[in-house]
Amino acid sequence: MAKGDRKGDEVVTREYTINLHKRIHGTGFKHRAPRAVKKVREFAVKAMGTSDVRLDTKVNKEIWKTGVRNVPYRIRVRLSRRRNDDQDAKEPLYTLVSLVPVSSFKSLQTVTIDE
Repeated sequence: MAKGDRKGDEVVTREYTINLHKRIHGTGFKHRAPRAVKKVREFAVKAMGTSDVRLDTKVNKEIWKTGVRNVPYRIRVRLSRRRNDDQDAKEPLYTLVSLVPVSSFKSLQTVTIDE
């Protein structure tokens, strides 16, 4: 595979379930929700390969809805790798993280969405 043929150069959208519980285990109460937001960003960087990650406000509200201490165990998110329209942007692509409301996390898999 040549350097210009990387898979991370295309626009794609996927849905993931992020287990926040294991990512913030051992964190003190007053740091749990901020750490969970950082871990969602880290997950998006690792999954999509872009350092520019933008969180939708609904994701932030979902993490913080029960306060700083009681972060939800899991969260279902849609990661969209998109083209950067800014002329002076450092990277050609960015990742948008948006919330996918689900009633249950049972038997959910990672899904690639065709747009």
